[in-house]
Amino acid sequence: MLGLLRNPFDTTHTPHSGYHWDGTSRRFFEGWYYRVTLPGEAQSFAFMYSIEDPVGGKPHSGGAAQILAPDDEYLCRTFPNVSKFWANQEELALGHWGKADLDIKPGYLLSADFERYVQQGYQATATLNQGAIFDPGSGKYCRWQYEIQPVYGWGNKGSIQQSTAGWVSFLQIFEPGWQILMAHGLASGWIDWNGKRYEFTNAPAYGEKNWGGAFPQRWFWANCNSFLDQPDLALTAGGGRRGVLWWMESVAMIGLHYQGKFYEFVPWNSQVSWNIQPWGSWQMQAKNSQYEVELLGATDLPGTPLRAPTENGLIFCCRDTLQGRLNLELREIGGNQKRTILKASSSLCGLEIGGGPWNNSWQHD
Repeated sequence: MLGLLRNPFDTTHTPHSGYHWDGTSRRFFEGWYYRVTLPGEAQSFAFMYSIEDPVGGKPHSGGAAQILAPDDEYLCRTFPNVSKFWANQEELALGHWGKADLDIKPGYLLSADFERYVQQGYQATATLNQGAIFDPGSGKYCRWQYEIQPVYGWGNKGSIQQSTAGWVSFLQIFEPGWQILMAHGLASGWIDWNGKRYEFTNAPAYGEKNWGGAFPQRWFWANCNSFLDQPDLALTAGGGRRGVLWWMESVAMIGLHYQGKFYEFVPWNSQVSWNIQPWGSWQMQAKNSQYEVELLGATDLPGTPLRAPTENGLIFCCRDTLQGRLNLELREIGGNQKRTILKASSSLCGLEIGGGPWNNSWQHD
């Protein structure tokens, strides 16, 4: 198996990196998101892995791998056999074998062995993302293998990393849970997309996950760690309407890593407001006693429908682009004065809306 003993002094390891399923038959899903951005190509790849009702034998039991590729092209492969899925409860490590020439219990393989024996499937850790999927209907395929060097987890560099949803995310109160696993990293390896091979070294990489037995009614998200003239900057922002025990609440957050420092704007330390259009415009502002941040994401592209786990299984219920425009500004507040710390822009922002209804804009002040 992994044979990886995690370094207790590793300050890029984030809470909730391990697998959350408790072995019961309650409705449950867990999903992982790996992204690598190729600035020279002005493109990105996002790999989305999910497992639902891993106890097996349920209407929605099964797993999937989805890929959002350059020019927002899309590929998906489902893996109905939950017994071929594996994950580590102590650290970030998971995989799902589709077609494999191995008669052993699924688990982590050396990269060369995975490539040799697993024709369809994936495996992923904090430092590796590898897999292959093929759609027999269209003939489209993707093969990938790259290593990751984490730079930022979710918190100040060199400090113990934080839960994205705060300490309450350790309790089964807020569902689904959400954790940024790696706000920024450097990826080196290759991706073969339908015969076009992309090779890269130290490309911006990102990872996050969510899990639980309940599903948000609707949500929005923005992510970027490839900015013009700002190599040491990573942004993730998002919000949603989710269940908290027996009521619903709307929450949002903005997180920035910049020059070793973590700027966190969350409901318990900041005022966060937003105005999100059904598609095309994402405006967010946040302010606390020390800092304020403003961001504007936009796109003229149509976006690509993606599947996500829902009460009714894995269905198309969100829309994404990896080629959004983003402008952000971070300011320090001192008395009546404000000092701009950072202005940054990108044309490689990931933007998403999900759930619904999205008949008109969603505003929250």
